[in-house]
Amino acid sequence: MFDNPTEYLLLGAFVGTLAGLFGIGGGLIIVPVLATIFKHHGFNDDIIIHLAVGTSLATIIPTSISSVIAHHRRGAVLWPAFRQLAPGILVGAFLAAYIADQFSSVHLKTIIGIFAILVALEILFDIKPQAHRELPGRVAMSLTGGVIGLVSALIGIGGGTLTTPFLLWCNKAIRNAIATSAACGLPIALAGAIGYIKTGMDAPLLPEWSTGYVYWPAMVGVTLASVLFAPLGARLTHRLPVKVLKKFFAVLLVGVGIHLLYL
Repeated sequence: MFDNPTEYLLLGAFVGTLAGLFGIGGGLIIVPVLATIFKHHGFNDDIIIHLAVGTSLATIIPTSISSVIAHHRRGAVLWPAFRQLAPGILVGAFLAAYIADQFSSVHLKTIIGIFAILVALEILFDIKPQAHRELPGRVAMSLTGGVIGLVSALIGIGGGTLTTPFLLWCNKAIRNAIATSAACGLPIALAGAIGYIKTGMDAPLLPEWSTGYVYWPAMVGVTLASVLFAPLGARLTHRLPVKVLKKFFAVLLVGVGIHLLYL
């Protein structure tokens, strides 16, 4: 039997609205909330964080496809940069699942919690990299992609918090940086989700309706609602004080980060 889908739909609606409002992914919200829900449902403590991360990455796949199509139609994606980053991203994201599988749930949630707090501080203090250089060569781009893919898939995010600042640092316009970052989210999500499925196949006490570390009821509920509510968030950007709301979002991130540390 499926558990109550309402909580996954509500999470998806919230994350989708955030994505439309701020142009950011919701992995740093999805992972701690899913972990809390999974714990409430009595899932094995040893796998709830891995299950939350794997499921979060799976939710990014369809939303990333939709986002990439929209950005491509506007001609904003820097496809040459994407092609240079993608090989490293694929390897790094897939490898992240194997690294995560070696971590205990306590260690993994500590890493994610600290990362969420650091991102919140970046938002609160509006820390943005100054453009100092051009894109590096192919090898350096691939290595950079590897780091982005590894860190993102380890935490369960689409990589926007890493890819966008890197491209801005390399003197790319914010519109192109965001669009290319959205494109990079797809290989992160694909390789990461496949890796978490593969490494989790032999995990003990997996809940019904999961494949490895991806729990399908949560994946479907979050994805459906987020896709439906993203346009609402986009409309609200023209009616609400987004800069002020971003500060509240940063405070929320601090809260979920601290919550994860003590979950």
